[in-house]
Amino acid sequence: MVKQHWMVKLVRMIAILFVFLGGLMVFWYTPFYSNMMVKILNAIVPVEVNQVAAQSQQNAGLSDAENLEPGSDLWIARQAYLKLMEEEFHHKNSQDLITLQLRYKALQAQIAKEQKEEDDVEEKPIIPLIIEQSTSEVQADQSTETVKNLLDLNTEDNKALMDQYIHFLKTYPIEQPKREHADSHLEILASSQVKKDIESLQSTNVVKSKITDQPYAIVVLGGGLTLDKNQKDIIVNDYTKLRLETTVALENKVKLPIVLSGVEAPYMQKWLSERGVEAKLLENRSMNTCENTRFSSLLLQKKGGAPTVLLITDRYHMPRTRRLFALNGIETIPVEAPMPIQLTAWKPSKQNYDHSRRANYETLATIRDMLFGSSGCREVP
Repeated sequence: MVKQHWMVKLVRMIAILFVFLGGLMVFWYTPFYSNMMVKILNAIVPVEVNQVAAQSQQNAGLSDAENLEPGSDLWIARQAYLKLMEEEFHHKNSQDLITLQLRYKALQAQIAKEQKEEDDVEEKPIIPLIIEQSTSEVQADQSTETVKNLLDLNTEDNKALMDQYIHFLKTYPIEQPKREHADSHLEILASSQVKKDIESLQSTNVVKSKITDQPYAIVVLGGGLTLDKNQKDIIVNDYTKLRLETTVALENKVKLPIVLSGVEAPYMQKWLSERGVEAKLLENRSMNTCENTRFSSLLLQKKGGAPTVLLITDRYHMPRTRRLFALNGIETIPVEAPMPIQLTAWKPSKQNYDHSRRANYETLATIRDMLFGSSGCREVP
């Protein structure tokens, strides 16, 4: 057998390499490549919820009206007030409910005054409530333990404060307001803040009775902003717009609180409001996907907890986002929003290449996150 010259072997190898690259390039321009990458990402990216971090969402009492820092004095005072409110409500004594509400207002004023005096003396440190596990297991466990202690009313410090506030709400002297027809229970409730507090209490009890794998909120991730046709006004771009259109369609089927995540949030809220959809929960500090998930999880925690949410973003972004939410203790149910440009049926096209490029970006970002952790991700807003 005649031995081939090394130049012939080299030319043959180069020719094979060019054919392979050419075939790969053509493959990138077909719809099959991006579809394949999505299937791979969905198959290999873990979305199991971190059970330690999930403790921060276990209250499962999501409310888009409450805005108290978990573990704060005002938050503990609120829990004491609701506990006594529930007891008095069962007794159906309207006058006692009104007295309790007036004492609660006095307690809020006293706590606010004490906090102002403390703030004048020294600035309080910021305690990060949720820290992603990518840095270290020990650091994440410590952070989650801090969250758990903040939300646990049975800890020594919290229990003492709770007992102190309950005593205040039972004994603080209040001048009874003069009311005509004070024996009319429904009339008094209809004309006071007490009615709203009872509705909030009943709503919380209903939410807490839900199964944890049912969604508690709709979380929509921003996809960017752009300039309007006048080149002056800022509006949502096509990626964000399609996610919001998906939100409107979903909100018509399931009536849940809507969380808008990203610096785009105020513009997203305006877009939805113009179409008759109200979104009260805004997370407008995040600058990347890691911060989207971390800050949104923190917001949901502050609002009472949401173990499971409906997540709206595009199909390429979904696996990485679901993994990051899982690390922060939240299970996600994916609701895919369409891309601005659609894949062709089979033939190569620029539209298909744009999809492939996005699939490549998300694949590389996912590999980076899984191997090295998310970069440029702040711990707190």
